[in-house]
Amino acid sequence: MHDARALIEMGAEAVRRLARRGYSLDLSELESLQSRRNQNIRSADELRAESKRVASEVQQTAKQGGDISKLKERARELKDQIRDIEAGQVHVEEQLRDLLLSIPNLPDDAAPDGDSEDFAVEIRRVGTPPAFPFEPKDHVDLGEGMGLLDFARATKLSGPRFAVSRGAGAALERALATLFLDLHTRRHGYVEHAVPYLVTRKTMTGTGQLPKFEEDLFKTGVADRELFLIPTAEVPLTNLYADEIIPPAELPLALTAHTPCFRSEAGSYGRDTRGLIRQHQFAKVEIVQMVDPADADATLETMVGHAEACLKELGLAYRVVKLAAGDTGFSAQLTYDIEVWIPSQNTYREISSVSNFGTFQARRANIRTRGEDGKPKLVATLNGSGLPIGRTLAALLEQCQQQDGSIVLPESLVPYLGFRRISADGTPEA
Repeated sequence: MHDARALIEMGAEAVRRLARRGYSLDLSELESLQSRRNQNIRSADELRAESKRVASEVQQTAKQGGDISKLKERARELKDQIRDIEAGQVHVEEQLRDLLLSIPNLPDDAAPDGDSEDFAVEIRRVGTPPAFPFEPKDHVDLGEGMGLLDFARATKLSGPRFAVSRGAGAALERALATLFLDLHTRRHGYVEHAVPYLVTRKTMTGTGQLPKFEEDLFKTGVADRELFLIPTAEVPLTNLYADEIIPPAELPLALTAHTPCFRSEAGSYGRDTRGLIRQHQFAKVEIVQMVDPADADATLETMVGHAEACLKELGLAYRVVKLAAGDTGFSAQLTYDIEVWIPSQNTYREISSVSNFGTFQARRANIRTRGEDGKPKLVATLNGSGLPIGRTLAALLEQCQQQDGSIVLPESLVPYLGFRRISADGTPEA
């Protein structure tokens, strides 16, 4: 969310930056609403001051035995005028808030121009995609053939875009989550949290999922209580500190959680309906940091490294790209995508997005710290996937498959699994 005054002061610069992400800022509408708001505040203050003076005159005149009928009539008029202005003020405030909530974050000038993944700039490649002396299978054929994944029974339970993992497949999911949490808590300094999976509308609004992305969210409720299933642990982790002032000595805050994530994928239009790439429910380990805004750029680079560390531990080939301004998420200023190699598709696919939100989310959720002068100021928030379990499992099965149909897993998973090889029939082997 933006400060209306800041956008107005930026003027053409705000229009230019938002245009890079395909958003047309109506500066005149913003200025009009802000002006009406300010005028209403001034008018209400003036009328309240007059009302106070008239009330005082009523008391003094009554004590002196004078006629107070005209003064009382004026007092009633002022009361009605104040009520009307306050009602109008509520309406203007709602209009201004709705407009500000709809305006995306200003993209960083470091983001390349463009409006799709085709304009992303590759930063680096790590590892070499495996070369197979056979035609590699995709993770669906591998997982179903080995009895690790069951999409048919998941569809029977819940409909399309769900999966059941079983046996060594379920164990592998659990091992991946534990490995990632151990990396982030023991090596990277994050504090693990167990958070609610159902949150309020205010919480969803704080991180920018609402109001824009309501069609992508699963919603439930009891009686008049409305709750949303989280699309990512970013939502509860960031909002833990909503409406709080974080002592400067506690920054940076580094938080992580392993949660299920729920997304309707309403705007995906049939893409990736096969397999684990795009599901309605999936598990993910999320990393979130809250820092002084001056430290946000450096923290973004650090967090990209934290997500990369997960892939390096698994020996998976991947690349890092910087997203174009027009392809950057609604709340983000700058985003790096980490894309893992998927052999069956002969391409890299996104497995993690790590973003700097600047003070955008903090303003919406009212998360502050104190500056050197002791006055409250907004923090900067950042988050990233570190990593999603399903997509990592898909990449592991495909990159680690052998000609005999088995899967040879990375050594880093052995302490969590107790085995390194899964035979073609799905049997774990040391």
